[in-house]
Order: sequence, then structure tokens, then C-alpha cells
Amino acid sequence: MSDRQAPRRRVPGPARPARPAAKRQPGPAARPARGPRPSRPAPPRALRLGSPRPRLRMVGLALTLVLGAFVFRLLQVQAVDAGTYTAKAEQNRYVIHTLSAERGGITDRNGVALATTVDSYDITADPTMFTPEQLSVDDGPEQAAALLAPILGEDQDKLVAQLRPKNKELRYVRLARLRTPQVWNQIKDLKSALNSRARTDPTAVNVLAGVFADPSSKRVYPGGDLAAGVLGWVGADGEGGGGLERQLEAVLAGEDGEIRYAQSGGRQVPTAGSSGTPAVPGSDVELTLDRDIQWAAQHAISEQVKKSRADGGYVIVQDTRTGEILAMANSPGFDPGDLAHADPKALGNGALQDAYEPGSTAKVLSMAAVLEENAATPGTHVTVPNRLHRGDRLFKDDIDHATWYLTLNGVLAKSSNIGTILATGQLGKDQGEANRVLYSYLRKFGLGEYSGLGFPGETKGILAPPAQWSTSQQYTIPFGQGVSVTALQAASVYSTIANGGVRVAPTLVRGTKGPDGHFEPAPEPEKKRVVSEKTAKTLARMLESVVDDEEGTGAKARIPGYRVAGKTGTANRVDPATGKYRGYTSSFAGFAPADQPRVTVYCAIQNATKGNYFGGQICGPIYKEVMAFALKTLQVPPTGAAPANLPVTFQP
Repeated sequence: MSDRQAPRRRVPGPARPARPAAKRQPGPAARPARGPRPSRPAPPRALRLGSPRPRLRMVGLALTLVLGAFVFRLLQVQAVDAGTYTAKAEQNRYVIHTLSAERGGITDRNGVALATTVDSYDITADPTMFTPEQLSVDDGPEQAAALLAPILGEDQDKLVAQLRPKNKELRYVRLARLRTPQVWNQIKDLKSALNSRARTDPTAVNVLAGVFADPSSKRVYPGGDLAAGVLGWVGADGEGGGGLERQLEAVLAGEDGEIRYAQSGGRQVPTAGSSGTPAVPGSDVELTLDRDIQWAAQHAISEQVKKSRADGGYVIVQDTRTGEILAMANSPGFDPGDLAHADPKALGNGALQDAYEPGSTAKVLSMAAVLEENAATPGTHVTVPNRLHRGDRLFKDDIDHATWYLTLNGVLAKSSNIGTILATGQLGKDQGEANRVLYSYLRKFGLGEYSGLGFPGETKGILAPPAQWSTSQQYTIPFGQGVSVTALQAASVYSTIANGGVRVAPTLVRGTKGPDGHFEPAPEPEKKRVVSEKTAKTLARMLESVVDDEEGTGAKARIPGYRVAGKTGTANRVDPATGKYRGYTSSFAGFAPADQPRVTVYCAIQNATKGNYFGGQICGPIYKEVMAFALKTLQVPPTGAAPANLPVTFQP
């Protein structure tokens, strides 16, 4: 054979066992033999399912992670950050409002209201309730401001700025203060209308849901401008802005409280309860003023200031025995309940804040020193020339005259400047000593120091020590030039004389009544003897001559049936604007009855430009009108005694 491999032979496998022959059924003929059987396709392979365990593990792991995250967050919220979320929840749910304390009232000595309070509302808002998230609109503050501005009388842009503050966490702003109940009722009605519309119209919103009202009180002055200079006023912030309202702020204001309550949709939840601190009302203050006497004084000075076209004027009425001020009137005045229309120059209290040279009403101080030092008596002869040269000046009286032959009483009655210079020159061995003696008495009578009232803005006047007196002041101070006083200081001088030489510190407050109704009297005023009772009585008799004697300058102050002691004054006036002399200060001071004094009245008018400017002519009638009214109001009867009629002149 060749190198080719011989073909493999098919080796037969093991023989298969023979199939048993099928049992043949008998039939008519035998079935022919079959050919080879065709091959059948193999049956399809059965599908085998995978194991579910891996997928179950994945799902279980995912659920575990999710539940773990929930558990972690739950622990964080309830355990770690619980306080923070509680605070946020309460911030959104609870509202804290200030409860304004009711301000105490001010009454006169008889309990008549001079300043009181009435119900009002502070209109407030919660700015967080005007955000787009709360209202579902972007211009909530603008819509609310447009509705509120005409009702509150406030600027619309200002309201928008308050409702959309820079501090996003601000929960409380005051849109308007001290509005009447009618104003709040308008806002409530508007809120109700917006709520009704929102219930029927899904697109409508109540843009005023965050507007609220805090009950408050409004200061009211029943007398208008009556005693305004004394009372002062209350500012927009609810605090005293001047006068006694400012001085007694701590007494009148009380203590504010607060209320904390749950709210929903801008409304208080009634079932959630509330908590807080109640407000403590302020105390009522009772003054020494008498409303009727105050009115008479204010009416008289206002009419004369208007008639004389003067810059202003003051009237003081004082009880000579107690030092209590019965009236303190200023003109021009103002209405403390309507400051928007008040003259800023009139907002003070000129009777305590203006310092001016008193003129001849101060001559009673010189006479008190002369009498107390026994340098002269009422009957001492004083020869008064037409001119007197002293220091660097030539002095004269208010009128030219021939040589006068006056008693010391006559010097006061005729208000002689030259006679006063001559009399006070007897107070010391030389002019320097005389100056020191006179100065000591001026201080004893209260010049150059505060009255003790503690009134805001009060001045103590101007009284330099004698070592600083100029050459001319040594001779002008005895007759009331070169020294400055207030109206109250001048009135107190005459009350001291009327009270037998004992100075009682002036008072304006009689006492206070707390919220419990308990009345607490004011402390007793300080008392100090200035001159002897003998000197005081002698001065009172000398002052009668000014009014009763035909030679006196105060005839227009006479009151039929009463003995009147008084003194006129006409002084050169320093213009506050220029610091130079311009115009005059006209005044009159006195008390009645002269022999049993009860009431002191002092009047001064600044820079009268029309008619007479002499104190006896324009202030004498005011003194008479106010004094007569006060005596009648206080039911002071005439004494019935005859006047002293001390001699005014002597025969050389």
C-alpha cells in the first residue's frame, strides 16, 4: 500500500437487544413491511430559574439605608436640634405684644383735670406675615400700605418700608400711634371684607391679616392752652417732652406690660390661652394750681400782651403762707394737644426760663437790707437831687424833677433810683462793704439760685459776686439793673415779705395718687427766715404807700375794700437776639390784704411796643384784675383796717 493511511473501518458497537415483537392482531391480510423511520427533533431544553437571594439582599440593604436615614434625621430633630425647631415653631405660632401702661393724670388742687388720657390704639404689624410665602403675592406690603395710608394719615412709602424691613426676622413694627377707636374699627371692617372675599375667591388674599392693634391711651388737655407752660406735653414716643410731663415722667408713665398668645392667620387662637405681665398704670399728680385763677391770670396777660403788641409776658400767683403756686401763666402760649400748629418759641415756660432785669420791683430788696441793718427807718429823710454822679455815670430818675425831699418811704413810693442809691450807700462804711451786705440779702431772698422746683430748663438768673460788680453795677443793682431774675424769683421776694420775712420755697405739686388710690403728699417745702417780722411788716406798710398814696406810682392797682401792697417796675430790657438794650420790661408785684397777706401776684410784660410801657400803667391793671379774682375765689374777706398812710415827703 502507498504511504496514505488506510481508511478507518467502522467498528460496530455492541449489539442492542432486540425489541420484542409486537403482538400482531389477527386480520384478513398481513400489513406490508415499513421502510426506515424518519428522525425526530430533540425536545427543547427546560429553563432553569436563577437564585433570588442576591436581589433580596440588595433590596434589604436599600431599605436599611433609607430607614437608617429616617432614624438618623428623627434623632437629629428630636434630640439634637429639638430646641432650635421648638423655638422656630413658637416663633411662627406665638406673638408678643407690649401692653402700654395708662399714663397718670394731672389735676389742679381741686381735682379738676388738666391733663388726662383717653382710649386709643397703636396700629402694629407683623412683617413676616407680608412675605410672598405667606400671602402668595409679591407686592403684599404695597397693597397693604395703599389701603392703610389714607386711614392712618401716614406716608405710603414709609408704611411699605416698615412692612418690608431689612431685618427679615422682625416680628413687630408700630405703624401709627395713638389712633382713635374709630380708626381701628375702619381697619377691622376692611380686614373682615378682605377675609370674606378670600373665602369666595381662591385668588384673593387678605393683605391686612398681619395688621393688629395694641390698646393704648392718648394724652388730652381739656383746657387747651391752659397752663401749657407748666404742664408741658407728651411726644410721639409717649414720653413727656417738656414741663411737668417731662419732669415727672417716672411718676406719670407707669410700667408697660406684655402679652404672649398663639396666633393663626393673624388672629389670636382663643383656646390656646395667653400669658404675660399686666401693665402698671402711672400715678396721678395733683398740682397746687387753681384752674380758675390760672384762667384769670392767663386771660389777663394774653389780652394785655396782644393790646401792647409785646413780645410776651408772665403772671405768677402764689399763696403767701404755703409757697404754693396758684397760677403760672405765660403769653404767648400753645396747645399741648396740637403741637403741629404751635409756635416753637412759645413751647417753654417763660416764667421760669426767661432771665431779665427786674427794675424797680427789686428796690424792695434794697429797702429790706436797709431796714434790717438799721441803716434807716421809713421816716428817714432822703434829699434826692435831679442828677447824682456815682462812679463813671450820672444817674437820674425816670422823670426830670426839682430836688425831692422824701422819706425813705417816699423813695419807695415814688420809685426814685437816686434815693435808692443814697439809701443803700448806708449799708457799709464804704461802697465795697455796702455791696457785700446788699449781695447777702439778694441771695437770702433767692436770687442767683434755682427755685427748688426742679423744672426742666429753669434758669437761676444772673447775680455776680460783689467782687465782680462793675463800677456802674455797684449803683444800678440796688434799683434792679445789672442783675437778672425770673418771674418766679421776683414773686417769691414779695411772698417772703408778706409771710413775715420767712421764705417758703415755691411748690407746684401737692402730691400723687398711686394706682391703689393712696394719696402721697409732697414733702414740706423748705422754710428760711430772711428778715425779721418787724422789718417785713414795715416793708408791707411802705409798699401800701406805692398804691394808696397820691404820690405813689401804683394807683391803678387799687382794689376797693382791700389794703394793697405793691411796687411798680420799668427796666431797660436786654434784647436776647442782639445782647443790647432795646425796649423795656414792665412789671408790678404785690400782695393783699396788706395787713393780713394771703396772695401774691406778680406780672411782667416784655417789650411793649404800643401805648404806655410803664409798669404801673400796663401791669398795674393786670395785678388788680388777677388779685381781685383770686381773693374772691379763695373767699378772702377785707380786713376793714385803715391803711398805714406813712409820710412820703418832708419839709426841709
